[in-house]
Amino acid sequence: MDSQNLKQRRVADDPNTTMNKNNYAGKREMRMKMAKRGLRSLAVAVSLPVALHLITIYLASTDSYRTASKPFWFLPTWGLRLTCLASSFLMGLSAWLVWAEGGFHKNPMALPLYLSQLILSLAWDPIVFGAGAPWVGLVVCMGMFGALVGCSKVFQDVNATAGDLMKPCLAWVAFLAVVNLKLVYL
Repeated sequence: MDSQNLKQRRVADDPNTTMNKNNYAGKREMRMKMAKRGLRSLAVAVSLPVALHLITIYLASTDSYRTASKPFWFLPTWGLRLTCLASSFLMGLSAWLVWAEGGFHKNPMALPLYLSQLILSLAWDPIVFGAGAPWVGLVVCMGMFGALVGCSKVFQDVNATAGDLMKPCLAWVAFLAVVNLKLVYL
């Protein structure tokens, strides 16, 4: 009889197990701390590339692109820069997703590819708009595209969503290369 009684015993009936409100509150507080830490790391991962892009936009602001004769399909300066900011936001978000999965430790090539893409994208605006060197900007754009392709493949292996977030960035850099090529021949 005792063996049948043991099978039906619940955790709440066990005197050795204490399920009180303090234990529940401790777990809840721990989850809240982890969520806050995750939100802080997300904010840093997204705001850092966006802030760096804002700084380069501010430092490289000239009127050479505005005053140049351009085809009708060229974006205005504010559109170009806003889309660059959106692209850096997506890159920061995808890098955070990879970091949250432990992807920078799992695949050591992920971080150098991301950093090289970030550095090249930060250098493109001052080179093309600040220095007025579209040939050099085209080379930087091709390097950025290569880094993004590698980054996309590595990120896709770690987190599928992060890899998918890279696709608009790839399309944007391809468009920038076309704009850059057209600036060379203007």
